[in-house]
Amino acid sequence: MVKFTILAGGYSSAIATYLFNSNANTLSLVHQSPTGANPSWIALHPTNKSILYATNENTQGALQSFVIKNDGTLTNALATISSGGNGPAFAVPLSTGEVAGMNYGSGNGVIVPTGQDPTKFSSGAPVLTFPAPAAPAVSHPHMALQVGKEVFVPDLGADTIHRLVRDGAAGHYKIQGEIKQPAGSGPRHIVVRGDQLYTIHETSSTLTQQTIPRSLSSSTATLTANFSIIPPGLPAGAKMFAAEILLAEKSKAKGSSFKQTYIYASNRNLGTQDPRGDAIAIYQVEPKLKLVKHVYTGLDQIRGMQLSGGSENQFLVAAGVAGSAGTVVLKRTNGGADLQVVARNKDLPTRTSFVWLQD
Repeated sequence: MVKFTILAGGYSSAIATYLFNSNANTLSLVHQSPTGANPSWIALHPTNKSILYATNENTQGALQSFVIKNDGTLTNALATISSGGNGPAFAVPLSTGEVAGMNYGSGNGVIVPTGQDPTKFSSGAPVLTFPAPAAPAVSHPHMALQVGKEVFVPDLGADTIHRLVRDGAAGHYKIQGEIKQPAGSGPRHIVVRGDQLYTIHETSSTLTQQTIPRSLSSSTATLTANFSIIPPGLPAGAKMFAAEILLAEKSKAKGSSFKQTYIYASNRNLGTQDPRGDAIAIYQVEPKLKLVKHVYTGLDQIRGMQLSGGSENQFLVAAGVAGSAGTVVLKRTNGGADLQVVARNKDLPTRTSFVWLQD
């Protein structure tokens, strides 16, 4: 029997602990650890998997740190620091010992250093404000991703991806360049594979591929591919907005069935709901980006989903931010070209982000 512990953030005052039994295909809610309000995004320390960071997605936003106990529950918050703005919808620890938090609601963010104890935040990191686009648009940074020595920040409101570089001491960064995105597309989340940038666009519900410009001074990158991720046969009144993108590399393990690299992109329907629920679009990456299929999940407004990790990435967990469909675990089948719902838990109607811990 293989057991996985899954932690889940959401719009509540607790981070949930689930236990997924992959033999019995059961998903059980085993605990809710109290946190600050609205820990909507959670992320593990890159090397110490007992440390968890979370946002508090509030008007006065914050970042928090926790230690994960052996039973998958959390300590009380060990540190809390301001995110410098309104509505931090994303946080990620960097290999530099810093934690980036992006404030969707106020167009700014922070990259906060930690000390020898990575659960402790250092004060004094300046707030980085992103350029405001022409009215009525406003800056909406929605993610941060470390790419080499840079930090990429998709800006949903400004239709660009900012390229940040260190500017002096830890926590000090500046915008050194950008990669422009199609007007009105709303770049939300990204993944990078080599020199290829894959972007999920919220407002246009598209997945694009670009080659990252080598020069920071170059803001133009030609679209290699531009796909709609919207599933067919939607009911009248459906309103689709993309949310999350995941990359599952092909496995290097001998005899593995996962011989191809795939991208999984989530749709959110904010209008008339489809009886099948929201769909996840599956794309084969090599030899070129290609739509494989849509898989329906029964979820309402998929916002959070995460792969199980390891060389196989055998499972994917997902949840909606509306309705009462709860959390589902899907198994990657047909070498990753398909997904099958194998477990569901409705004890908590909604969740917004996940991390996997394997027992």
